[in-house]
Amino acid sequence: MNIFEKFKETAISVLPVMFIVLGLGYFAAKMPALVLGRFVFGGVLLILGLTVFLLGVDLGIQPFGERAGAALTEKRNLTLLLISAFLIGFLVTIAEPDIQVFAAQVKGYYTMVNKLTVVLAIAFGVGIFLLTGLLRSVLHWNLKILLLIFYLILFALMFICPSSFGGVAFDSGGATTGPMTVPFILALGLGISSVRAEKDDSFGLTGVTSVGPVMAVFIYSLVLRKVIADPVVTESISVNISESAAASGGFASGGFASAGFFSPFTSIILSIAKEAALSLLPLIVLFAVFQIFLMHMTMRQVIRISIGFIYSFLGLSVFLVGVNGGFMEAGRMLGTFLGHQAQSGGWWFILLIVTGLLIGAVVVCAEPAVWVLTDQVESITGGTIKRKILLLFLSTGAALAIALALWRGVQGFSLRWILIPGYAIALILMIFSPKLFTAIAFDSGGVASGPITSTFVLSFTLGAASCSGNGNDVFGVISLVAMTPLIVIQILGIIYKNKTGGGK
Repeated sequence: MNIFEKFKETAISVLPVMFIVLGLGYFAAKMPALVLGRFVFGGVLLILGLTVFLLGVDLGIQPFGERAGAALTEKRNLTLLLISAFLIGFLVTIAEPDIQVFAAQVKGYYTMVNKLTVVLAIAFGVGIFLLTGLLRSVLHWNLKILLLIFYLILFALMFICPSSFGGVAFDSGGATTGPMTVPFILALGLGISSVRAEKDDSFGLTGVTSVGPVMAVFIYSLVLRKVIADPVVTESISVNISESAAASGGFASGGFASAGFFSPFTSIILSIAKEAALSLLPLIVLFAVFQIFLMHMTMRQVIRISIGFIYSFLGLSVFLVGVNGGFMEAGRMLGTFLGHQAQSGGWWFILLIVTGLLIGAVVVCAEPAVWVLTDQVESITGGTIKRKILLLFLSTGAALAIALALWRGVQGFSLRWILIPGYAIALILMIFSPKLFTAIAFDSGGVASGPITSTFVLSFTLGAASCSGNGNDVFGVISLVAMTPLIVIQILGIIYKNKTGGGK
């Protein structure tokens, strides 16, 4: 696929989100022109960045991951494979921008938590379970049985750990699978399966890996259980729309032309570029080590992959500047307005939920890792499983997830009432769904909750929850977005199985 086709598909995915927010922001919330203008500019940057990033994945990250997985498997050295898997998972996770942001958010709500310890615990969990996932593939362990065991352990931990930490733990699984980690892990699994020539084992590695950080954070919470208390928000995050409009320059005041229009973008360029470079650095180091000792590619192949890394860096930097500079402010303000109005019930509450459904239906299509996964699924199945069908089911799942998150944010009921039945349904569906679709489903759970979910969607939900006094219970949004694909993709598998009359 050339860059123009990528740009077209990316634009088609992002523009619906922009139209929804602009329509509600202008006609319902009366948001400042300055905020909406920044949102539009951020959307343009998001489209351009995602296009270039996906081109970089095609040229660099994906070929490197596939070659690395194939080279490790061909060595027939299990110890080397497992040590490499742990180091890859540990190092890449530490550098993942989403994890740094997530750990800072946790520290902001739980003052007794150490940010570095949270990052290290999550990275250790990813390393151990990436190792486990590769070991499963090499030793032919049954994926469904392995996932069943792991999730039963997670549910047991959920009941013995502090209740207020459940959302944090499950959110960590979704936050871990960021724009750098997922493409490489997916490609690594694809490379290993190509050597073993088993299509059904091409997927599932991300799903297994996502269990690691959840379990690690639960164990960390057990260590802190004597000092963990319910989080207390010391500063209100509620936003008065009219006051904000006056401060930013409303529609009538010509705020759109304000000299400070670009300041949210220019002020974060260096920090975002640093984050993107740090997230890419472990892959570059690993590429150098693997090239010297394992892969021995030609100079032309090395140059091609290196160019891919440069594109990935530039694309991710522009993408994150757009998301953080323009999307978050608009999401928080719109969520705050709708959440405040929804307190009166009636049509405003319905509008809030419908908005969540609409945003969820389209926002998942703008996640970088979703594009990588759906590309690989369509490629490895020879077009049997169409990308458009996968995106349709993923969009349905994300829509339900965000609507549930908003409902919970306004009403304030326990996350367990959603997670336990949801995962129970997902585990039961494993009995009936073909093996390949179960693997794709659990991989999808990780990739659906990417940087847009952890920025725009989280800000929108946080704003809505703050108006009801439940702003201190925001953790769990990412976990819901990560849970629903497990259900909807396996339902797709059952439909596919019934239509074709085959599959296991």
